[in-house]
Amino acid sequence: MPREIHLKKYMNEGLLEAGCDEAGRGPLAGPVYAAAVILPPDFHHPLLNDSKKMSEKARNILREVIEREAVAWAVEAVEAEEIDRLNILNASIAGMQRAVRKLQQKPEFLLIDGNRFKPFDGYRYATVVHGDATYASIAAASVLAKTWRDEKMRELAASFPQYAWDRNMGYPTKEHIAAIREFGYTPHHRKSFHPKELEPTLF
Repeated sequence: MPREIHLKKYMNEGLLEAGCDEAGRGPLAGPVYAAAVILPPDFHHPLLNDSKKMSEKARNILREVIEREAVAWAVEAVEAEEIDRLNILNASIAGMQRAVRKLQQKPEFLLIDGNRFKPFDGYRYATVVHGDATYASIAAASVLAKTWRDEKMRELAASFPQYAWDRNMGYPTKEHIAAIREFGYTPHHRKSFHPKELEPTLF
């Protein structure tokens, strides 16, 4: 039986905190997804962890639980065209900010996964490196961002089956790189991403 993970419930006791995270910064194709989640103070689930460390089955179970039991949650997608315009860091931050604005209940404090964020709307916040493995609300946001993005990539794969996005989720696998070489880019590819494997050789 896997060891149960004990995540912190809050940084500031008594404040309504929203955890924020994103999924899909590294792929060559598809949107980056951001999520914001406010969990009940007594929320606990033995499967909850950093979404990257969870099985797909566990993530899908948690998605249903989080969407049902969270005080508030919101998910936002930032498409490839905007990623190219803003750069991936700024697009990820913009996505998290928009997700926070969509929350049906306004949080008093934001917990942001990572080490970069930008002030907006007067919110107080803290950035937390490895926050998705530290705070329950950030882990919950990571689960929603990841599952929503995976669902979207499978949907896009139906229209562009040659890129195998249902398997690689837009990441630069050998299969994906080979498909770009053969078929070129789609409107869902991030044109500002230049993997070494696709750079022209000098010889």
